Amino acid sequence: MTIAITGATGNIGGAVARALAAAGTPFRMLVRDPSRAPELPGAEVAVASFADVDASRRALEGVDLLLMVSGAEAEDRLAQHRAFVGAAATAGVQHVVYTSFAGAAADATFTLGRDHWATEEAIRATSMAHTFLRDSFYLDFVEDLVGEDGVIRGPAGDGAMAAVARADVARVATEVLLHPSAHLDRTYDLTGPVAITLAEAAAIVSEVRGRPVSYHEETLDEAYASRAKWQPEPWQADAWVSTYTAIAEGVLAPVSGDVERVIGRRPMTLREVLEAR
Repeated sequence: MTIAITGATGNIGGAVARALAAAGTPFRMLVRDPSRAPELPGAEVAVASFADVDASRRALEGVDLLLMVSGAEAEDRLAQHRAFVGAAATAGVQHVVYTSFAGAAADATFTLGRDHWATEEAIRATSMAHTFLRDSFYLDFVEDLVGEDGVIRGPAGDGAMAAVARADVARVATEVLLHPSAHLDRTYDLTGPVAITLAEAAAIVSEVRGRPVSYHEETLDEAYASRAKWQPEPWQADAWVSTYTAIAEGVLAPVSGDVERVIGRRPMTLREVLEAR
């Protein structure tokens, strides 16, 4: 079985690429910039972007199993995804493993979750088998929410999120790629071991880093106003703010056992992610 992966220059795709190389499994990396592709044993490099249908089709010729790591946030990301899915189906790919989002739905509160749902639907509309990895928010990103003043600001209320470590998502993806027949047409909710509020997350970051970190709840108007200094496009501002409103709504609070069921070990906690950095 020929395996291809996207995102090998990023966090999750890169971790999967290293794991496949360590396992002695040959694979193909699809990258936009070949100079950034990691040099790994058993790996070949093909150049393509999601939006370039012809290049993607050529890069995927002879591929049976594809890890499609969702593209970078962009206003046209869904169009890019749909173009790439179509190219994969035309090239003869048999099975797509796609990194989606927890609670993906046409009306998801987190606005980018709607793109993930539409991408899942595009994959379902083909003859390709699928495995959807619906990742919660990343624990690795929690510390990045802390402002220069040591405060996490957002309209999350006292809602909780069962955020997951990128490393655990990569471990699940690797396991699926190594044993794909066991995961055909399955959807996994990938979460951490516990749901935490942003106030609890701030306390953990404060304790691990040894500096004061707190959470301040904003109103919706305050959230948009405090982010206006970066001059985001409307779609980006909506995505940023809805990160917090999705937490407030509680849709990201359920804890799933899918990570442990797939890889045989419990997922990492926020404390463990911070201490591993």
